[in-house]
Parts: sequence; structure tokens; C-alpha cells
Amino acid sequence: MTETLALVPSGIDTYRQPVVYMHEDCHICRAEGFAAETRIRIDLRDRWIIATLNVVARGAWLAVDQAALSVSAWQALKAQAGDRAGFSHPEPPVSSSAIRAKVYGGRLRQEDFAAIIGDTLDSRLSDLDLAAFITASAGNRLDERETVALTREMQAAGETLDWGGQTVLDKHCVGGLPGNRTTPIVVAIIAAAGHLIPKTSSRAITSPAGTADTMEAMAPVALDAAALRKVVEAEGGCVVWGGGLNLSPADDHFIRIERPLDFDSVGQLVASVLSKKAAVGATDVLIDLPVGPTAKVRSAQAAAALGSRLSAVGQAIGLRVALHESDGTAPVGRGIGPALEAADVLAVLRRAPAAPTDLRDRALDLAGRLLDMAPGASGKTGRARAEKLLDSGAADAKFMAICAAQGGFRDPGEAPQRAEMLAPAAGYITAIDNRLIARIAKLAGAPRQQRAGVRLLVRVGEPVETGQPLYEIHAETTGELAYARAYAEAHAAGALRLSEDTA
Repeated sequence: MTETLALVPSGIDTYRQPVVYMHEDCHICRAEGFAAETRIRIDLRDRWIIATLNVVARGAWLAVDQAALSVSAWQALKAQAGDRAGFSHPEPPVSSSAIRAKVYGGRLRQEDFAAIIGDTLDSRLSDLDLAAFITASAGNRLDERETVALTREMQAAGETLDWGGQTVLDKHCVGGLPGNRTTPIVVAIIAAAGHLIPKTSSRAITSPAGTADTMEAMAPVALDAAALRKVVEAEGGCVVWGGGLNLSPADDHFIRIERPLDFDSVGQLVASVLSKKAAVGATDVLIDLPVGPTAKVRSAQAAAALGSRLSAVGQAIGLRVALHESDGTAPVGRGIGPALEAADVLAVLRRAPAAPTDLRDRALDLAGRLLDMAPGASGKTGRARAEKLLDSGAADAKFMAICAAQGGFRDPGEAPQRAEMLAPAAGYITAIDNRLIARIAKLAGAPRQQRAGVRLLVRVGEPVETGQPLYEIHAETTGELAYARAYAEAHAAGALRLSEDTA
């Protein structure tokens, strides 16, 4: 009979990484040779998981005959109070050799990526294994053939939505530009025009807000596939969190590792974007490539290389991909952070006099391109049609209907703590550093704190006077506000660059 331990919930959130806690004097630990960071298979009734071991010292909170599970492990096993589980060494992950080969510069085959994706979803790979794969794939270390193979396997690992042969439009921005929250506006315009646009979006990876974070400030986004389909069938479009669906499910595991590493891989970026577009059932996809010295894509050459890879991989997997290169030299709109960006979105949709014109124009450009890609489009009339749908209030009405269908609209609100950063001298704003401004917003609590972030009060090219407010820092607590403000003051010269030439 297999030796067992009583299961108890640890209450510790380790996100998607299953973790088990055992006492250092546990007889199973000693008998099996388990040590800290060991990968352990846990069997409970007809379910099993592989978890990473953390060892609890003598005299601490865990009994010798107990095993505590992290929140994700407890949920995965569907454990209940009083359960006893068996513990054993798992079989080595079959993809270890493929990851090792990639670390040493090898080219991976389709079956290698299939093994990596399978082991990832079964939690056979530790965070160290995943970090090795992500690092070995960074930059341009995945070639086009490898990128196609990875994209196909990421899509195949989950569901693919079927819309009965209808044309399905979609758009994506590669990111790196704070406040560039065009998606909710574009979705509202396209759906108001009568086209299908089931938009799945990510939460922030390295930014102060992802599209899903911003949308969540206004409506629920954690919908399953059945709920997504119901919303789209009723309203033509949606804006939901892709991580709540079984669409390219390995991507969320990769993003979890990419976030703290804070770097991008061209191949993994392309695979992440296009696998999710294919999985949601898109047929025609518009990719926005903001280009600027502090954006994610920093040069025209980099944009051309990334665009070429997106187009080639899209064609290989049956997607019609169009590219839209945009200005990435400065943030878009005024708000940076979920609620602040949501406020900008609503201002544009509601045609408010003070709505940010740059966000409006970008959204109209993208919506116009998508309308020109749709069946029955004639000439380059898409932008004019998009503008008419926005100015008539049709897009606003459609957006509110989508919010209602997703679970109900809510006002994004504003943070209680604020601090103004002032101009040290008179002059002209010559540049805004996307990365520094984003960093300040994140230190203020975004996106974890929904109402935290930065509100810009000036734009590039505008004159300012000594002591004039340049931007506001928004935070939920005084501690977070002080933390972000200290960083902003230390980097004041770089965040918003000022020319003292007032002539």
C-alpha cells in the first residue's frame, strides 16, 4: 500500500506553479530522498499533478504527517479537507533534451515543440526549465521554421473556436507604448459595423496595463469559451482575457516566466500572438507595430523584420495578416494604468470635448484598415465609415452593449492618492521616455492596483512654465505613492525631456 500524507491548504498563492510543502522530518521525504526544489508527483483519487517541493523546518507551522499545497495545487487536485495523497518521483520530462539542445544553439523540430508544450501543460517542467527555454529562445534565436512549428503546437494544445466559415476580424498591438489602448474602441466600431471581432487580450507582461486589465476596469473579462461565444453571437464582438480560455493555454505559462525576466523573443512573440488569433477563429488580422526609440520595436529595420516574420508565419498557418506601422515615440492618450486608460477609452467613445485626439485618431486608423479588409469593402473608405460610426454614437452604444453582455458596465473610478510632478524650468517638451513613464506607473501599483498609474498633463512639443504640472502619479496608498514619486524625482530629467529654448 502506497504511503500517504494528509493534505492541508497552505493558503500560499504561487500563481500557476504547483508547490507542495513538507516537514524536513517527514518519513516520505526521507524514504524517497526528496529535498528542496525536488519535483514530486502527487496522486489523489483519479487526479495527479507534479509540484515543486519546499521544505519546512522543525518547529514551524507544518506537522510531520502533513503535506501543505499551494492554492494552485489544491485547486488542480480538487482536494478537500481530510484527503490523503500519495507521493512519488515523476518520470523525467521528455522535453528536457530538446530544451538542452536549444540552449546549445540547436534547431528544434515540430515534435520537440510538441513535447515542450505538453510537458509545460502537465507541469512536468519546473520554472528553471521554462526559464532556460525562454532564455534560449530570446532575441532572434527561433528561426522562421521553428516559429511556425511553435505557433502550430501552441494552437493545437487548446481549443480552436469555429465560426461557421464567417470572416472573423482581429487586431493586435505588439506593445511597448504606454496608454495605446485602441482595442476597446476598435472592437466597438467593428462590431457596430456588423462584423465579427471576438477579441481575446492579455494582461500586462512588462507594462502598467494590458488590454484585459484596462477592460476589466469597466466590465468582467474572465469568461469561458461558451460565455465568449454567447457575447459575440449577441453583439458581434467582445474584449475578454485570453488566460481564462483554453485557447493556446501554454502561452500563459510562458508569459508568467517572461514577466520577471523582462525580455522578449521575436519567435515567441509571433507564436504567442498568432496562435491565439488562430485559436479564436480569426481569418483576417491587423497587427499594429508602434516604432520608437523607447518602444518595444525601436527602429524601422526591427519593424520590417518583425513584420516579415508575422506575415510569413500567418500565411503558413492560414491567417491573412496585414501590418500597420505607427508612431511609437511617445505615450498615447493621457492615462497609463488600467483605470486611467479606461477613462481615456470612454472619453473617446463618448465624444467628450477633452478626449485625447491621438487615441481617437489611432483607433480610427486601425478600425478603418480592418473595415477595408472586410468582405464587400470597396476602395479606401474604411476610415470614413469608422469615423461616422464613432461620431454618431453607434460605437459607444455597441461598447456598452458588449459590457452588459460580458457581465455589466462599471465606472473605472480614480485613485485616492495623487501627486503632481512639476516642471523644473520653462521650455518645450521634446521627448517622453515610454519605459521610464511606464516604470513610474508600475511603481505606483499598476496594474495590480487597478486605479494606480500616471496621468500625463502635457504632450511632446508643448511649451511649459516653471512649476507647471507635467504629470500626476495616482496610487491607492501613501506608501506606493511615495515609492513612485521618489523614483520619478530621481529620473525627472529622463522621463520628460525639456528644452530650455523658449524662443
